[in-house]
Amino acid sequence: MSKRIFAIGDIHGCFDSLKELVENKIQLQKSDKLILLGDYIDRGDKSKEVVDYIIELQEKGFDIIPLMGNHEAMLLDAFENKKNVSKWIQNGGNETLKSFEITSIKNINPKYLKFFKELKYYYSLGEYLFVHAGFNDNVVNPFTDFYSMLWKCKESYNNPLLTDKTIVHGHNPISVSKCNDRIQSKPRVINIDTGCVYHDKDDFGRLTAYECNTGRILFV
Repeated sequence: MSKRIFAIGDIHGCFDSLKELVENKIQLQKSDKLILLGDYIDRGDKSKEVVDYIIELQEKGFDIIPLMGNHEAMLLDAFENKKNVSKWIQNGGNETLKSFEITSIKNINPKYLKFFKELKYYYSLGEYLFVHAGFNDNVVNPFTDFYSMLWKCKESYNNPLLTDKTIVHGHNPISVSKCNDRIQSKPRVINIDTGCVYHDKDDFGRLTAYECNTGRILFV
């Protein structure tokens, strides 16, 4: 793989960190590929700006692969059925409503609904698998269990379809130093969610990108 390939962990409305990471740290080129691991919305205060920025990069011709996170799935569930609204709100949905300047998810612009509905659950590239959370190790075909891709993380896998892959994921926040240490050990499962929205927690509050070809990580 000669082109540069990056993955970015959970963003959660941290637009300023995303822009800084993409434009100044990565210095994204149109020849690069950027996989986003989901959770663009909720908790942070700039969810709309994050989604607008992703759409804008795609429209400008950058090679962006945005994946589905559990927070996007919760938003869609809330849109489809009002009994799911409270679960979403408890997980930071209020900040997203404020960011989109709406009081009900039913008022969201159809453009954004389309964006959320079209997100992929995982992405395969060479030896790499990119996913929001992880995979179900106990089924014959782990690529059929979408729930696990959004909610279940593991540190190792035994399924024959997964064992020779390097899996890059987010979903489960870990400290910056733990992320750094794990990547130094060249693991088969790489978690790059360093809790960018948790600025008040020591050794968290960073947005992380992983460069697949070099194995280096970039923080903002």
